[in-house]
Amino acid sequence: MGVSLPDTSVEDEHESLDELAQLARTAGATVVDRFVQNRTRIDGKTYVGSGMVERIKRAADVHEANLLIFDNELRPSQGREIEAASEIKVIDRTELILDIFAKRAQTKVARAQVELAQLEYELPRLRRLWDHLERLGGGIGTRGPGETQLESDRRLVRQRVKVLKKTLKGVDVDRAEQRKQRSAMTRVALVGYTNAGKSSVMNALSGASVLTEDLLFATLDATTRRIDLPGGHAALLTDTVGLIKKIPHHLVNSFHATLEEVADADLLLHVVDVSRANCERYLELAEAVISDIGARGKPTRIVFNKTDRVHDDGALDRLGRMYPGAVFTSATEGSGLDDVREAMRAFVEDQEEIIEATVPNDDGRTMALFHERGEVLSKEVGDESTVMRVRLSKPEAERLRKMGVVAR
Repeated sequence: MGVSLPDTSVEDEHESLDELAQLARTAGATVVDRFVQNRTRIDGKTYVGSGMVERIKRAADVHEANLLIFDNELRPSQGREIEAASEIKVIDRTELILDIFAKRAQTKVARAQVELAQLEYELPRLRRLWDHLERLGGGIGTRGPGETQLESDRRLVRQRVKVLKKTLKGVDVDRAEQRKQRSAMTRVALVGYTNAGKSSVMNALSGASVLTEDLLFATLDATTRRIDLPGGHAALLTDTVGLIKKIPHHLVNSFHATLEEVADADLLLHVVDVSRANCERYLELAEAVISDIGARGKPTRIVFNKTDRVHDDGALDRLGRMYPGAVFTSATEGSGLDDVREAMRAFVEDQEEIIEATVPNDDGRTMALFHERGEVLSKEVGDESTVMRVRLSKPEAERLRKMGVVAR
């Protein structure tokens, strides 16, 4: 069920419902019907009004459906009213995505992020399921405990949220330290709409074994691998969680540790499923989400993937003219990957510098600086000094020159 309000078009809502249906199938549901309603404002009680709820109930009876999924986020009271009137279970887009994420979270970090998002979503929706701890009546000896079961539940949820936030803050600190340790290397993040083939590109470039399936959100965890590039260069390549339209703010907050990999990257490889109808639209949608998570203005190269599924060379030529510098690949067939490596090499070469320095053997401080802030490529140890070849970012090399560590 989707609703088109004055600030959205009916076409946009149908597009959003297509994605919602794909999400539902990913979660294991069979979609039997869909509705889009034009409204000037939402109905405070049932979001869509009693007439539409009755129409949904009739359709559910015909199809023997047992679940209604709203594309819009419902207030707890609205969900309860619709469930009562339609006599079927009601969830919204956020609940559906959280359900998928809960099934697909593999690592400890991903599971913590999903649990945090679920709890923050459910906290205002906790219902009064128990009344046996309510006051039993007036008079001495008839008062119940100091809090209701609902209040107790809320307290426990808030405590768990606090623990999870502390855990994920620790993850942020650990990852920040890891990024500091590998700061000498250029960081490249694979981004794009979910199911664009980012993980396939990652596997093809790095030899990693990131899960790839023809489903939304096949993988949730950020995976980082070192990529050797032409000319003796290297970069750290990270595969990130797929982006979607209407990304719930609960997920943006909870998946901060993962999405931060995008915001902190030096270069974004924006992977687009070129075989998808109106793929430019999905490119624009992903760019909007990238902007929302704090990565606006990052250097970006577009990678049009899945060219093996496109049989119209004219369409690819048109995209090449629209997006100069874009790379065309088929990760499954291995075509175009050298072009991706070359695009990364050109960027890295422009960002990095290889310096050669002669360091006295008793100058442990300078040697430690090179190891800490750069990548030591080679060392030739002599009787009194060591010749070191070190790869540094250009800003880092300039800082070391100002410190007098590297000669101008």
